[in-house]
Amino acid sequence: MAEYFLDIEYKDITYKEEEVNFKEFECCTFTNCNFSPCSFVAVTFIDCVFNDCTFSNAKINYVAFRTVTFNRCEIKDVNFAMCDKLIFEIAFNDCVLDFSKFYTLKIKGTSFTNCSIIAVDFMSTDLTEVVFENCDLYRSEFAKAIANKADFRTSYNYTIDPKTTNLKKAIFALEGLKGLLYKHEIIVK
Repeated sequence: MAEYFLDIEYKDITYKEEEVNFKEFECCTFTNCNFSPCSFVAVTFIDCVFNDCTFSNAKINYVAFRTVTFNRCEIKDVNFAMCDKLIFEIAFNDCVLDFSKFYTLKIKGTSFTNCSIIAVDFMSTDLTEVVFENCDLYRSEFAKAIANKADFRTSYNYTIDPKTTNLKKAIFALEGLKGLLYKHEIIVK
């Protein structure tokens, strides 16, 4: 049975590989913590906030993120695709998510604000109503994604093929049109 922790603040901790396994955290705040060495097994975060934490290269295959916010976190090369999909709710503010994977996840309504999202795998992901606010989406992959009503207005460096990505009622700024037309070799000035 999982150990349960409620309303605790954790600061300046570097976690060992299995230190958080079989634990459930609710309404907890983690500040300046390093989870990079971790290989998570049966870990649940409910209504938690991560501030200035590092998750780069962490193995989060068996984690539940239920209403979790990441602020100024480094989350490079992390595979979210194997996370628990039940009530998977996350938000990212000022984070670095480069080379991470959201493949096949349903992240409807998620907000990415001021994030570096370079070469991230969104293939076959449900991005319905996702907001990408001022995000660098350079080389991120959206093939077979559902991005209906997604908001890309203030983001940049994206290349999305409307033939392979469902974009019904998605919102783009005029400056971003070249990211939709790249495949057709149309020049927009």
